[in-house]
Amino acid sequence: MIDHISLGVSNLARSRAFYDIVLATLGQRRVMNINDDPNYAASGYGSAETEPQFWIGCGKGEVTAPVPPEGQHIAFGAADRRSVDDFYDAALAAGAKDNGRPGLRQEYHPNYYAGFVIDPDGYHLEAVCHKPA
Repeated sequence: MIDHISLGVSNLARSRAFYDIVLATLGQRRVMNINDDPNYAASGYGSAETEPQFWIGCGKGEVTAPVPPEGQHIAFGAADRRSVDDFYDAALAAGAKDNGRPGLRQEYHPNYYAGFVIDPDGYHLEAVCHKPA
């Protein structure tokens, strides 16, 4: 249903470094950079076989953090529970804040295994695996 999503960030270099590390745990990487616009720069993430599905960007010279809408969060799909754990650990090591340790969230369904963090700009992120252990 959704082709891609974009987030405004306050510091593109910092966010690129963060997402390069964190999304690699889910088999995703930076596949595109847009730097030629005089007022805007961005990076897109995806797998080797897809177009970018997740984008970060900011106006050049922007120094104030965007304010994420209340309740907004993005869930990234993980191939297995180990990837959820790796995502969570990598995110904390890269400067994210804990927002829920990896574990089962059976209120959603019996195999919903997820970990939650808050990125350096305040966006709520989740890695989730729907497969049994």
